Amino acid sequence: MIFTEATYEPGGARQHPGPDVPTQKSRTAPERVSVAVYAEDPILHTGVVQQLRQRPETELLMDADADRAQVSLVVVDRVDEPTVQLLHRLQRNTSTRTGLVVGLFEAGSLQTMIECGVAAVLRRSEADRDRLVHLVTAMANGEGVLPGDLLGKLLDHVSRVQRTVLDPRGLTLSTLTTREADMLRLVSEGFDTSEIALKTSYSERTVKNVLHEVATRLRLRNRAHAVGYAMRHGLI
Repeated sequence: MIFTEATYEPGGARQHPGPDVPTQKSRTAPERVSVAVYAEDPILHTGVVQQLRQRPETELLMDADADRAQVSLVVVDRVDEPTVQLLHRLQRNTSTRTGLVVGLFEAGSLQTMIECGVAAVLRRSEADRDRLVHLVTAMANGEGVLPGDLLGKLLDHVSRVQRTVLDPRGLTLSTLTTREADMLRLVSEGFDTSEIALKTSYSERTVKNVLHEVATRLRLRNRAHAVGYAMRHGLI
């Protein structure tokens, strides 16, 4: 499968005022979201490009400039191996966020979407002009977009991972284990090593080792730094 990138051909030449005569439009026009469109066939590509090129919120990029797009929009019938390869390639470009417009969202596609860093999903049957523009602008603002049923599946998936994989190992979705978070919370409340050992039923040696491991793994200077880091990132 060969993906086609968006190619924007500007219209005819326009006359521009001289540098001393700025227009009102140039002073007030909002910044547009730069978009690169990747589609698995020319028909899909043309349809999405035609929807977006008439909207002032978006700027469609030519092939040579696709890597600087704020948003990469991938349009496919289904999430297959060539699509996954493209999504992984786009994921390596940290300057762009990737949205997926897909015809059939099959079982297992949700996990693939998460692993490929997809920020937003829209079903092709619902991809009218307004929804496409909303998808693009939301991603440019750092937001995610999912159909309601997929959002429910995502939350169920996260809950299942926590319950079946992490909980039995004393882990959480954060960068701290439950034990590490508990000990840092006690440090933040002013307890010293012996008091933390008493409250958690661990030896003082274990408490010291756990806190040292946290500081080393997260490259923190000391306990105070570790507590500050955990609080800033909502880990305790």
